[in-house]
Amino acid sequence: MPDNSAIFGVWVRDRVDYDSLVRILGSHMALGPLKNMIGSGGIVMMAITALAALSPTGQNGPWGLTQAAIAATIAGLWTLRWWLFPWPRAAESLAWVALIDVNITANNIMVSDRLLGALGIVLLVTMGGYVTIFHGQRILGLHLAWSLLSIAVVTLMMTLGSGHGSGDIALGVGTFLANVVVLIVVLPVVQFCHWLVRLDALSDPLTGLLNRRGLDSWAQRLFGPGARGEAYVVTLDLDRFKRVNDTFGHSAGDEVLIRTADCLRAAAPCDAAVARTGGEEFVVLGVLRRQTVDAVAERLRSAIETMPGLPVAVTASVGAAVADSSSYSRRDLFRRSDSAMYRAKRLGGNTVEVAEPDRTTKTPSPQWATGPVSGPAGTRRRLRPAP
Repeated sequence: MPDNSAIFGVWVRDRVDYDSLVRILGSHMALGPLKNMIGSGGIVMMAITALAALSPTGQNGPWGLTQAAIAATIAGLWTLRWWLFPWPRAAESLAWVALIDVNITANNIMVSDRLLGALGIVLLVTMGGYVTIFHGQRILGLHLAWSLLSIAVVTLMMTLGSGHGSGDIALGVGTFLANVVVLIVVLPVVQFCHWLVRLDALSDPLTGLLNRRGLDSWAQRLFGPGARGEAYVVTLDLDRFKRVNDTFGHSAGDEVLIRTADCLRAAAPCDAAVARTGGEEFVVLGVLRRQTVDAVAERLRSAIETMPGLPVAVTASVGAAVADSSSYSRRDLFRRSDSAMYRAKRLGGNTVEVAEPDRTTKTPSPQWATGPVSGPAGTRRRLRPAP
């Protein structure tokens, strides 16, 4: 895990997987209730807009009433969209966020009582809460920038205009700060805590690597319509690890796992994901750049074999598979890598087995044609350490 000085940098750079979050909600049968609750926000917005239009302090005149009608229509469409249609894709969700942000700001600019408009800007916190959960810190940053601009404009209009708060600089500053605290301070803190909880749920508590759920979330980025390049999976299982626990105790076994995790982090390509998926099983997932999957797998195997300072020498059985990330399913890629790892284990361990592609369903890329095929069917090349 990153140290205190780096954690905020990791937070800012991390991307929230919108589709993965929606799938998790769907797996828990939560999408329906959430859609109803989110859609209900449009009903509340319609009611607020109607009440403001009926009030002497709300929207007045042709322009104000026109804006109120537009705001009420957008709120109604928001409700119908959430109640009647499936959960939106990420792009549509972002479009709604932008539309509602503009709508709330315009609604509060057009009210007659500027103090009411300045206080009404706090409604942006409702959309900020949605962004906090579903779109992450980067989009939240844009939302907060718009909110800060809206607060400044409406507060300035209140202070320089007529009616409540006119000429009262102290009230203007107080109103501005009250909105800033709610929008600019609270929402980032909530998002940061939400991110930490999510990060913890995707991490292995012993080694700090990704767990199975975290690996699956990371793998979503490598597969699908927008995927590019050849994705690889390297599966590693420590050989005869039970002897370490039986001979030296479970604390020594935990130390071996921690040291192995550190070793794989250092040896894996810098853009690869490293996960602990079982007791002594690890997975490295990434996209090939300038090296072959054979070289990646052999580097990982060698790094484990040469780990210093352990009470006993540790080796690993390694299986690897590679495929075009836009045409292969990740389930197939993981399955072939796992099968290759078990072949390496049956050969005595401390061995790399590279899986052949499934020729019955996909056309192999030119890389698969390189090198002689040896060993049992389903392996392309067997790599063993030099004697």
